[in-house]
Amino acid sequence: MKRNHMKQSVALILFVILMLAITACSKSGESGSTPPPVVTEKSETPPSESTLNPDEAAWKLDTSPVDLTWFVGASWYGNNWGESLTSKYVTEKTGVNVKLEVPSGEANEQITLMMTSGKLPDLITMGSWENAVKKLWEGDHVYALNELAEQYDPYFFKVAGDGTLKWYRQDNGNTYGVPNDSYSPNLMHETGMTAANQTFLVRKDLYEEMGSPDLSTPEGFLNALQTIKDKYPEYKGQPISPFFAQGNVPYGMSEYLQNLLAVPFEQDGKVYDRTTDPDYITWLKTFRTAYERGLINVDFLVDSDTQVEEKTNNARYFMMIREWNGMTAVNPLLAASENPDSYYIAVDGPQNSKGDKAKLFPGNMDGWMVTMISKSNKNPERAIRFLTYLASEEGQMDLFLGKEGETWEMVDGKPKFKPEMVALLETDVAKMEKEYGIMDTYWMVRNPVIINQWRPEKAPVIKQMEDFANSQADIDSGIYKGLDPQGDSDAAVAWARISQSWEEVLPELITAKDEAAFDKIFDDFLARRVNYGFDKVIEYRQAELDVRKAKMAE
Repeated sequence: MKRNHMKQSVALILFVILMLAITACSKSGESGSTPPPVVTEKSETPPSESTLNPDEAAWKLDTSPVDLTWFVGASWYGNNWGESLTSKYVTEKTGVNVKLEVPSGEANEQITLMMTSGKLPDLITMGSWENAVKKLWEGDHVYALNELAEQYDPYFFKVAGDGTLKWYRQDNGNTYGVPNDSYSPNLMHETGMTAANQTFLVRKDLYEEMGSPDLSTPEGFLNALQTIKDKYPEYKGQPISPFFAQGNVPYGMSEYLQNLLAVPFEQDGKVYDRTTDPDYITWLKTFRTAYERGLINVDFLVDSDTQVEEKTNNARYFMMIREWNGMTAVNPLLAASENPDSYYIAVDGPQNSKGDKAKLFPGNMDGWMVTMISKSNKNPERAIRFLTYLASEEGQMDLFLGKEGETWEMVDGKPKFKPEMVALLETDVAKMEKEYGIMDTYWMVRNPVIINQWRPEKAPVIKQMEDFANSQADIDSGIYKGLDPQGDSDAAVAWARISQSWEEVLPELITAKDEAAFDKIFDDFLARRVNYGFDKVIEYRQAELDVRKAKMAE
């Protein structure tokens, strides 16, 4: 009996072991058909595929409190999260609390240092043109958004849009960033919304008092500067700064000025060298002449952001190569000041020798900035769901309009800002952003196609600039924006050296003692450019342009 009982016990033990082994094998087999979770230091069990509905946002599955750091690559960005009504509302709704971070200096440098340390913010928003963006992608520092979406929130594919994902898709098939302010040429042609923001601005009162001079030719430009020097040297006891170029050498005095001059990007299908364009060189020499005559100084090349803001707020610039959307807060204040005609208007600025209208950059598929999710993120599942929410119509509505009943209400079936919010937009944008956080306060994932339907009518002092930019927008030229190589490739390194050299050379050109000295400095630069590897840059630009044309044709 004892022996039989022992046999039964052993058999029972063997049976249990066998069942455990079968169960383990079964689970192992199942893992082959289910993608493994993204490995993080803090990982939740992903919901089953039946729980994730591609037609419904997954953020609703978990609204427990979570903190995400968000780096916004713009040193001038001064808004906070958690103080404004809108940010509190979004956090209460989604459970996501955001800690916004901005660079203390140059965004590229700061993110590069973070990459070296291996510690990056959870969310990163950087200019689509920045070197660091490509480094983040190529260095495996950020998640492929399509992979996160497949695992945690397939609704992302519905709100991100196939066009955006396709445009930013890399050679490995992955997309690492989602842009804001992205426009397709078809959309611009259909809606008339071009998103052009480049303008040539003048102070209205001074310009009209001078008889609205022609600023489109070198002669007219120099004559106007001479008039400013002779008749309007000061304003409110402070010297007038006759000229300003946004972004100094790398932007205002380079591609922006070239766009005003309608310098082509390609000829006969080949990328064109805009820097050596004869009309562009003529205008650089015009600035040299202005400097030689004491009509301009080097302020516009060296002024800090603080100095530019102070001069702009006090209407101390006469004319500016300046994006109009950077004047939306200033112009209404100037128009409401004791000198109501001291605000800025858009006019025809420098033109090429044929007198062609400017060809200003419109919006494009690149957008303005791109937002990414870093691999330092402890909660990638919450990050992709939050990003999906922000990109959705619901998220766009919450961020732009704020909380219903507080900042907006339904009027005839359509959302409409309360009158007091519209008044703040026209009189005190800073208060509107700090206390309410509506409209363009949190623009990092802004989709103009969605939010523009809710925008209040712009004040005339703003609309004039916008309309002027739209009238000169070259809708199909968005494909040329950001053709230069980025990252660590040989072409990118060559371009970085050339760009740095150009930033140093252009002030030397403008301050050259005579035209012969100008020509010598310019020729020396061109020789250095060749030695740095300019041929690689041209080759890259051509290849990139060909790829873009192919994508647009898909």
